[in-house]
Amino acid sequence: MSSMMHEVDVDTKKATFAMGCFWEPDVLFGSFKGVIRTRVGYTGGTKKGPSYKSLGDHTEAIDVDYDPTAVDYKELLGVFWENHDPSIRMTRQYSSFIYYHDGDQKKLAEESLAERKAKGAVLTQIVPASEFYDAEGYHQKYRLQQHPWLVEAIGLSQNDQKSLTRSHVAARLNGYIFGRGGKEQLEADIVRLGLNEKIADYVRKYYLKFEGRGLTC
Repeated sequence: MSSMMHEVDVDTKKATFAMGCFWEPDVLFGSFKGVIRTRVGYTGGTKKGPSYKSLGDHTEAIDVDYDPTAVDYKELLGVFWENHDPSIRMTRQYSSFIYYHDGDQKKLAEESLAERKAKGAVLTQIVPASEFYDAEGYHQKYRLQQHPWLVEAIGLSQNDQKSLTRSHVAARLNGYIFGRGGKEQLEADIVRLGLNEKIADYVRKYYLKFEGRGLTC
């Protein structure tokens, strides 16, 4: 267990997006190149201490810690635009937002929004990042938590909010177990993350089962 890469000592930057239900963005970003950690939660509103059953004016969102030497913000914006329909009017909980953390992110987000609007109607809003409240433990790495054996095998516990949001291994496997991330990258990560063959075979099986399937919440 100790050889698994739960912690990664690199300088990271942060990206925050809302694109409907937050389970599937967690799958997509967690297994994307250069992503170190993910957490899902609630942001953009004024209510203090929101929860899933008392959300107030917040929106479901994903918070991404990424290695800027391995992936750039424009690529993350690509994941955002390509994996939800920003033209559908939704309740505040499921609305489309880009929350920028600095001036460079704001500029790139605005440029990408202009490009997307040239293709059709878009309701996405670009706003400054604000306080992000972690969602409850059962929401974190939701797809991974459907496999209790695997959660235990990598040394974590069900619904352990803190560990599930901090673990690099959990972020990666949450995507692979649902058929995302790509076969080549999966095989490279099996070695890099320190997974034993039993865990690797289990993840491969479910990767192949779900590869190419549409995303659903």
